[in-house]
Amino acid sequence: MSTLKDIDTLIKETLTEEESKFYDELEEQGLVGSIKSIFEGKLGWLAVVMNIVNLGVFGFMIYCFIQFFNVLETNELLKWGLGIVICMMFMSMIKLYSWMQMDKRAVLREMKRLELQVSSLASKISE
Repeated sequence: MSTLKDIDTLIKETLTEEESKFYDELEEQGLVGSIKSIFEGKLGWLAVVMNIVNLGVFGFMIYCFIQFFNVLETNELLKWGLGIVICMMFMSMIKLYSWMQMDKRAVLREMKRLELQVSSLASKISE
């Protein structure tokens, strides 16, 4: 772990002050920062809509649970049980999309760091 800090220190020393600030902004984010990043950018509105839909589906799943335990006929049990399964699958897909967006943003952040490092190296070589 100390070698990563040493490498980061060496990189920051070769960068200009402006590049160094940009490099610091590209630092690895924690879980909370990654979740917040989903709601930023051009598709932030889509994440908000998907979370609202997810809450609606969760409410419907609770309703299905209540109905599931209140019916006595087998056919009705199957219908409400199927509703529960479909709701869980739907919610899982929305969560999966969110996690993929977080991963995509992390990869893009690392690519920007690499671009900055290559740019800095290229300018040092050309001098």
